[in-house]
Amino acid sequence: MIQSETLELLEWHRLCQHLATFAATKLGARAARHLKIPDSQSQSEQLLEQTKEVYQLETRMTTGLSFEGIQDIGDSLERAERSGVLTGDELLAIATTLAGARNLRRVIDNQEDLPILTDLVADLRTYPELEQEIHRCIDERAQVTDRASQKLGEIRTDLRRLRSQITQKLQNILQAKSGAVQEQLITQRSDRFVIPVKAPQKDAIPGIVHDTSTSGATLYVEPNSVVPLGNQLRQIIRREQAEEETVRRVLTELVAAVKPDLERLLAIATTLDLATARSRYSYWLGANPPRFIHPKDNEIITLRNLRHPLLVWQQQHEQGQPVVPVNLLISPQIRVVTITGPNTGGKTVTLKTLGLAALMAKVGLFVAAREPVEIPWFDKVLADIGDEQSLQQSLSTFSGHIRRISRILEALGSVGDEGDERDVGDEGESNALYPTPHSLVLLDEVGAGTDPVEGSALAIALLQYLANHAQLTIATTHFGELKALKYEDERFENASVEFDESTLSPTYRLLWGIPGRSNALTIALRLGLKPEVVEQAKTQVGEATDEVNQVIAGLEAQRRRQETKAAEAQSLLQQAERLYKEVSAKAASLEERESSLRASQEVAVQQAIAQAKSEIAQVIRRLQKGTPTAQEAQQATNALNQIGQQYQPATPAKPKAGFMPKVGDRVRVPKLGQIADVITAPDEDGELSVRFGLMKMTVKLEDVESLDGQKPEPVVKPKPAPAVVTPPPQSVPEIRTSQNTIDLRGKRVADAEYILDKAISEATSPLWIIHGYGTGKLRQGVHAFLQQHPRVNNHEPAEQADGGSGVTVAHIKK
Repeated sequence: MIQSETLELLEWHRLCQHLATFAATKLGARAARHLKIPDSQSQSEQLLEQTKEVYQLETRMTTGLSFEGIQDIGDSLERAERSGVLTGDELLAIATTLAGARNLRRVIDNQEDLPILTDLVADLRTYPELEQEIHRCIDERAQVTDRASQKLGEIRTDLRRLRSQITQKLQNILQAKSGAVQEQLITQRSDRFVIPVKAPQKDAIPGIVHDTSTSGATLYVEPNSVVPLGNQLRQIIRREQAEEETVRRVLTELVAAVKPDLERLLAIATTLDLATARSRYSYWLGANPPRFIHPKDNEIITLRNLRHPLLVWQQQHEQGQPVVPVNLLISPQIRVVTITGPNTGGKTVTLKTLGLAALMAKVGLFVAAREPVEIPWFDKVLADIGDEQSLQQSLSTFSGHIRRISRILEALGSVGDEGDERDVGDEGESNALYPTPHSLVLLDEVGAGTDPVEGSALAIALLQYLANHAQLTIATTHFGELKALKYEDERFENASVEFDESTLSPTYRLLWGIPGRSNALTIALRLGLKPEVVEQAKTQVGEATDEVNQVIAGLEAQRRRQETKAAEAQSLLQQAERLYKEVSAKAASLEERESSLRASQEVAVQQAIAQAKSEIAQVIRRLQKGTPTAQEAQQATNALNQIGQQYQPATPAKPKAGFMPKVGDRVRVPKLGQIADVITAPDEDGELSVRFGLMKMTVKLEDVESLDGQKPEPVVKPKPAPAVVTPPPQSVPEIRTSQNTIDLRGKRVADAEYILDKAISEATSPLWIIHGYGTGKLRQGVHAFLQQHPRVNNHEPAEQADGGSGVTVAHIKK
């Protein structure tokens, strides 16, 4: 019962309604509106994988998955199993559903790296022969076709012939008795062919009157001469209907024979549609896939820029206010978080946002927060939010809260025996053994609605109990005594919602580690309450409370200063990233230009050589025409010398005397087109460290020159002293160790690039870089960085035993 109450309090049904709008079929929309919450973490992880693969698939495709033709044929299958005869519309719906499911399977099978979806459609049977038989017997208007059976074709041939005879007879009567008919028209009444006759002239055309016009001026008469033909026509129509029913009965029996497979097909199509709806809704929210963490692994609950999905919908579709995100970073040892602050400050919205995020992750939806999204898998989400006052049940606000909290504690006890045991070991307690909890509890205004002293004591006892029996409890309160629990028990943490005293309005920002301070007197004074009344109230509160508020105000100011510095650091980091990208792009451009110039120079040299050969050949042919004289030989020699001087490349100027860069010197790096400062002198391998702007890198001695163009002197390694002759060393295989392995999982691309650059500058052997799979953004960023780094020869995926495509091996230049 408390589970359904919690879903109602969190407005889960509204979120399901929003999700249903992204479904493509009625089946998917119905499943989304009645979304089932999984009972195990493995089910949630499988649903998340489905959502990720559909998200990946629709990113590749231009139109996305199409569910055209798939209809809800569940009732038709039930009727077929019970020997009912399906209509043409129902049979046609079954055929289009089979075709739509086959198209879905074809699209998925043609894609790579979709193991979950491929496995889902692997046993999908679409019975193309049944689909073809239905289309052979049923046309687009859901009518039985003439080719459905030979007997039906013969019956319809007789029908057409008989209708033609009746029409011809009536046409003759219309022409012969034109004065007695109302208009030249042949129509039907009760499946009988009739003609409109003027009421006063009814005796002119004897026959059966089947209908009369509203005014009574026209009678619809079937002439006696066509009555036998009409009777015969009705008999043939009966035969046609019986034969059509026979055809549909045969098709129905074919459907009933494969009912289990068709039900399985419907279930798979619904699962795919629901996964597609989750993917499209997640994309619309700008959400990211969550990763389930476990408290035993000492991982932090990370939900940055977490937004309430219903408020996002309200902003987009109902012109609501912009959504203010909250940050939830909760350490693994924290079991209870108390949120304090003024009313309307966003405390309740924070509770609901976290509750919906936990439920969305469980059902396979992405969470509307910034990457990485890391949250535990809660077996139950239990909430007491809002006022449960009831006049019918004679319940006050306090009574309603206690009733609901009692149900929450009962629910916690029902799952407690399934967990492991842990040793609390807190000071002042015996080392009692408690079951490991896996539930999330959300309490709004805990202990409210009664005497403040008793309510505060009850709230403290309740939160201490929940610290032992729930994985995480978030509670909002106005009781100042609850703020001190943090300093008595390390499992407690304080948070507060920020309030702007200058505007007398909340900012909806959540501040961690700082309890909220009372703003009631300040607000009352600014709203016009007499100052003497406010001053008298301050004397009643006491100096201690005023001092506490001043301390809290100082902490808030300190936090704001830290946030300002953090924003400035982030700006500097972004500027460094931008400069690094500009330098990398300029270096790549220079390399491309150098390569282009080298190619054009080679072409020019080849052309010059060809031209010189042609001119030399002309000189030789002139000498061969007759007996050459000494003067002619001299002229030929002079001509050859001129050709040589014209096409022979100029002798390169001798380089200036070499130099040796020292720490503090400024040198030029021609490959990068940059002037850098020397940080470290060249080592015995001829490598030195330089810095230009915010970038620091290691370069070889031969890759630098002085500002006046001098090339450095090569470093001559001292010859080793003679030693005992040993056999030649064998090549040492490249082995992965903890020293040459870098784990970048969970890092941003910018942070990963900084770590990679430092590791590559210090590496002398291959590096194993762990980036995982995820959405692929980190892997793409790592590969792009390795491709442009000057010290990386090449990179490739690791062996399957070392992580496969989730790990990249970077080979470093010697």
